[in-house]
Amino acid sequence: MSGDRSAASGILPAQAIAALTETGAIRPATAYAADQIQPASLDLRLGTRAYRVRTSFLPGSGRSVAACVAAFALHEIDLTQGAVLETGCVYIAELQETLALPPDLSASANPKSSTGRIDVFTRVITDRASAFDQIEAGYAGQLYAEISPRTFPVRVRTGSRLSQIRFRRGDPRLREAELAALHASDPLIDAATPSLQGGVPVSVDLAGFDGLIGYRAKRHTGLIDVDRPRGHRTRDFWEPLPADGSRTLILDPGQFYILASKEAVRVPADHAAEMVPFDPLVGEFRVHYAGFFDPGFGLSEAGGAGARAVLEVRSRDVPFLLEDGQIVGRLVYERMLERPATLYGTGAGSNYQAQGLKLSKHFAIEPEPVPAV
Repeated sequence: MSGDRSAASGILPAQAIAALTETGAIRPATAYAADQIQPASLDLRLGTRAYRVRTSFLPGSGRSVAACVAAFALHEIDLTQGAVLETGCVYIAELQETLALPPDLSASANPKSSTGRIDVFTRVITDRASAFDQIEAGYAGQLYAEISPRTFPVRVRTGSRLSQIRFRRGDPRLREAELAALHASDPLIDAATPSLQGGVPVSVDLAGFDGLIGYRAKRHTGLIDVDRPRGHRTRDFWEPLPADGSRTLILDPGQFYILASKEAVRVPADHAAEMVPFDPLVGEFRVHYAGFFDPGFGLSEAGGAGARAVLEVRSRDVPFLLEDGQIVGRLVYERMLERPATLYGTGAGSNYQAQGLKLSKHFAIEPEPVPAV
């Protein structure tokens, strides 16, 4: 990424992403779905083929993803009729979007919120890449997704959207002083004087939301079809965690949890945000696989007042005690190159505006059956 800190630095909004498509910098294999372009990102669609591979990899300088797949593939999978991806396995899928970026434009990728909340670990790879989810300025070539379901087996197909990509010019990330000035004029969280070193702090709420502090994923469940919103019963996949007054939670190693932030989060219309990855200084766990927050998230004018950050949490090798109000991550903010034509929450595909503690869009909470008398 360029070190440019000029006013021309910024994240590209939806209308600029559409323009990139018109000029051929983004080359979709088929026409976009109606809600595929988000306020500050583009959803990426699975292509027609995937490969089960022996190992995760990075191509590194001078190698293509295709060459690595040829070396490590166990078998090819046809996605046109749908396919099941099993837990504990690694897959490489071709994506429908290819790039021919101009030399002043780079990109980064992240799992979609719905992907992270079902514990599907996915990262975007390019030819000659030395890092996941990072697309160098001027990159021209195919995009691929590495996919590894961690808790639930999933059904995917051509057109399924697991990842999203952002495009940026220069270095639009706000430094500490800039964050402080923005928070003072347009509060980013409902805390008066947060420490902004490294980003805006986000803590975990273990006091409870309507009697629950979160959900723990069940093991040995059925399939989740990633393209079936509200098509799965919550109780078949999740164990609710009731608030017990202790305001603590011991994370079991290897278990996956959905929790929520204590703070309400706001992303101004001319900014975007991202949850930074796991910080080893705050404990042996990882928070938030899916980290993009679009412009307008949490804004009252976009219907998002009080929106929390939902936290996707996995402990490492040892049990770990979380306490109410403990900082578990930080949000970094970046300037938009221009305000998006539509804010998050005011258009199609905005599933998590005004959210509290919320599972992914795949689940519908049904009443427990009444015992027969």
